[in-house]
Amino acid sequence: MSMESEKTEHTVSTRTMDVVVALLFMVVASVVMIDSWRVGARWASDGPQGGYFPFYVGLIMFIASVGTLAQSILTKSPNLANFVDREQFVSVMKVLLPTIVYVIAITFLGIYFSSMIFIAFFMAWLGKYKLPVILPVAIGVPAVLFVMFEIWFLVPLPKGPIETMLGY
Repeated sequence: MSMESEKTEHTVSTRTMDVVVALLFMVVASVVMIDSWRVGARWASDGPQGGYFPFYVGLIMFIASVGTLAQSILTKSPNLANFVDREQFVSVMKVLLPTIVYVIAITFLGIYFSSMIFIAFFMAWLGKYKLPVILPVAIGVPAVLFVMFEIWFLVPLPKGPIETMLGY
């Protein structure tokens, strides 16, 4: 046995992940189709109803997922190799977990302040940048987005207590 194969721990197989992802996409596609049908997914006298296009996108997504599922289950030579090794998984989690926290923080702090924290955190933690580089970027990007969406395009995005204090 080689040194590399001794270091590699067995995780979930690629085939298993193909099946899981296909099933998850089938669930999402079903939700899209059901809700589109509820809204109206038919052709009315004045054209397509609101759910017409999303319904067919969901249907195509469902059919593609059934194809992926069938291919994964029925293949004569399934891909049983590791889907991901531990190092790759840790790298993904380093991005995924803070992103989940960011999305939750938007609910309480608003998108602009949460974005400022999120950008600063990633620049410091993963990018290893120093404060003189982090501050202008972490403050500037949300400020530019605020001006663009709130003032120019008049598209309100989720706001938190800071924007409320400033009158927005």
